Amino acid sequence: MKEPTEEQFDTVIVGAGFAGLTAARDLADGGQRVLVVEGRERIGGRTWYEERLGLGLELGGTWVHWTQPYVWRELNHYGIGTVKSPDFDRAIWFEDGERREGDLDALIRAMDPGCSAFAADTRRYFPRAFEPFANPEARELDALTVDDRIAELDLPPAQRELLRTFWTLNFNGRTDRAAYTQALRWLAATNGDWAVMWEACATYKIAGGTKALADALYADAVGRGAEFRFGERVRGIDTTERGASVRTDAGTHRADRVLVTAPLQVLGGIRFSPELGEPMTAAIERGQVGLGTKVWFKIRGESEPFMALGEADWPLNFLQGEYPVEDGIVVIGFGSDAAALDATDPDDVAAAVRRILPDAEVEAVTAHDWVADEFAGETWPMHAAGHFAESFPAFVEGTERLRFAGADYALGWGGFIDGAIESATQQSRRILNETARS
Repeated sequence: MKEPTEEQFDTVIVGAGFAGLTAARDLADGGQRVLVVEGRERIGGRTWYEERLGLGLELGGTWVHWTQPYVWRELNHYGIGTVKSPDFDRAIWFEDGERREGDLDALIRAMDPGCSAFAADTRRYFPRAFEPFANPEARELDALTVDDRIAELDLPPAQRELLRTFWTLNFNGRTDRAAYTQALRWLAATNGDWAVMWEACATYKIAGGTKALADALYADAVGRGAEFRFGERVRGIDTTERGASVRTDAGTHRADRVLVTAPLQVLGGIRFSPELGEPMTAAIERGQVGLGTKVWFKIRGESEPFMALGEADWPLNFLQGEYPVEDGIVVIGFGSDAAALDATDPDDVAAAVRRILPDAEVEAVTAHDWVADEFAGETWPMHAAGHFAESFPAFVEGTERLRFAGADYALGWGGFIDGAIESATQQSRRILNETARS
């Protein structure tokens, strides 16, 4: 680990995920002296592409889509392509407690009445997807949860449960806490079309994995003069009228400004002086909703790609057969509560899988517990009810010396790589404009 010095930086960035990498490149390109401090010994944040189960697997954030303009621009800029998940001829879901099976079109038809009713007010409240505060009426929805909105809809019980399991999947957490505004904001990014939104969530991956784009951004940032220090956990951030300092286990780094890209769920572990304002501290206490599970496993003897939706409260409520292999298929699974499943225990995973696929023979499993990860505390960031009206704009605004960027704070695709890049792009440009005027 390189020892910190009393050198003065223009901006210190906390975190080397996609937001930190993007900001480091853009600020260094704008002539700033930039330092990135990262607690892990790697880049990528809550993305992590690694060889597991004999394949290159994404343990964290994965999917991209052309409705996500910021990540799409970066992929084109670096000449990185995308690969498509398999086409699914087989779909499994549950209605009124009964297991159904058909093709993907049949599943879409079953889901459409509820999902379309839920999405109907998208453009009314969020007419411009990347300007979430454009319609002041959206603030009136701040206290509503996804479950609250589902209860208001005139739907039969089977439709309600399908809708609830769909949004449990999207939030990777409990819908009785999930912000209705967050759901509408995702829908707004695809013009209110829930099926396109779902396609954006789980269809196109980065060729070479998320590592390919992270490595390209990192190399570009370093080439433009940005400095990186790994293995440094941030303990405190102090700001004054004259500047800022970042205290880590290794020492103190000084700068004009600090850009924090750490997830909301772990901000409570950083001591801010002066203390953050009440809207921010309330958000930290409230926490994020995405506290679930992502697990990869191999099913022996099964080779046909498939998609399956279980019940919302099951330990795994979504399965997607991604990679046919010689003697089976490697599947990805999601569940809403990391505490409900030991994703490293083959027997525990097998029991959860068999609620959806009764004859499945689970042979091997692998996962990373992002909720237990000291630098994450959450999977993908999804806001709780009560966040939108006050806390969200407070993080977007920040203070004169302290700014926030990342998927937790994005104006558009919050919870996605695109959101991380978008918010870093916005905040970097803002910092450069301010320093140019000073």
